[in-house]
Amino acid sequence: MDQIGVVGLSYRHAGAKDIAGFTLPKEAVAARLPQLKAAVGVAELAYVATCNRVEVIFAAAGDQPAQDCRREVFRALTGREPADGEARSALRAWTGEAAVEHVFLLACGLDSAQAGEKEIAAQLRGAWQATRAAQTCGPILDHIFGEALAMAARVQQLAAGERAPSLADLAVEQCLEALGGQPGLVALVGVSAMTRRSGELLHDAGVSLIVANRSPDVAVQFAEMLADRSLSARDSKGEAAAVRAPAVRTAPLDAFRTAPPDVAALIVATGGAGPVLDEATLDRIVRAASRPPLIVDFGLPANVDPEAARRCGLRHIGMDELIEAARQRRIAHLMRLAPVRTAIDERLAALRGQLAARSIGRQLADLRGAFERIAAEEVDRALAGELRGLAEEHKAQVQRFATTMARRLAHLPLAGMRAAAAEGSIETVEAFFREARLQRKGKGP
Repeated sequence: MDQIGVVGLSYRHAGAKDIAGFTLPKEAVAARLPQLKAAVGVAELAYVATCNRVEVIFAAAGDQPAQDCRREVFRALTGREPADGEARSALRAWTGEAAVEHVFLLACGLDSAQAGEKEIAAQLRGAWQATRAAQTCGPILDHIFGEALAMAARVQQLAAGERAPSLADLAVEQCLEALGGQPGLVALVGVSAMTRRSGELLHDAGVSLIVANRSPDVAVQFAEMLADRSLSARDSKGEAAAVRAPAVRTAPLDAFRTAPPDVAALIVATGGAGPVLDEATLDRIVRAASRPPLIVDFGLPANVDPEAARRCGLRHIGMDELIEAARQRRIAHLMRLAPVRTAIDERLAALRGQLAARSIGRQLADLRGAFERIAAEEVDRALAGELRGLAEEHKAQVQRFATTMARRLAHLPLAGMRAAAAEGSIETVEAFFREARLQRKGKGP
């Protein structure tokens, strides 16, 4: 695990504006990944960005342990040289087992503002796929991502029957409060993990929706998925459920900005690098609405300028406000997820042993081969001398016996070396291989 490292920042110690300063434009990520890998100077690299974090996960080259790369990551993501101490202050770093543990916690939602949420696993998978497409990933990160996402799937099994919380829950609560129990239309601007989850919850609550997106086809697909939920509800609860199904319509984003309908609230989450709804659009939204609508903004950076919203008389809830609300519920969610923490610890222990054995696999194979070679040489000497009179059948039996004994005798040192490597006693492992003339590749003569 020593090769793995993570550098980044999240809601835990940074505000939305700070995180936005390290966020790459969504459309530029694919092209920037190889540049980012070269700038950080590592063998493998992945970039993970969500509405409340930016993290770079990497693997060092060869057998080298991961280093603290905060300065390199700061420079690569911001495009400027950090002042003295600025990178260390702005970014957090994990290396070795702590880095792997962090990725596991991340995948399982235990490091999320809304502890236990599921969206992060999908976002992590998307980051992995982007990394593989850009060819900045390799066997080490493939293994770590695979393990982390398998752990996330296990967590979902442990929590079967429970609805995982999400920041979307908070957004929906605010929208329902804004509706005040009255009929009204909620706009979902952008089709993302957060607007999808919000849309599902609002649809289940009987709220009519309009989905506005740059790609109309994506909005239509999402609307059709919500319609399928209504059909499922009808099948399980009867025809009346279909009658009560709320309306879902779609609109191209430009058309929505030009002629917005009367909406009671907007949930905004797009991949734009700047405001998606400018002040002129907000003014049109206010004039079309029967009352000033609420804006819940998941954008990072913000999709709606908070000051422009204020000038238009709109209430704007951004990531900082959502995260603060989530903090107040975090302890209760973490208590509920205590079994998940235990499962992660168990998997880390198993992974530690696997990776340690893999790192010295060639040397272990050489050691086993040395035992067998010494035994074979001694048998050949005996068969050429005092045992030369044995029949060919008996000679073959002696040779098989010698090979079996060599393998059994090799088991003890092999098991000991695996345990030493897993427990981090690398000096002991190196000394053993050095004396056995099985020095690890790239380590000395």
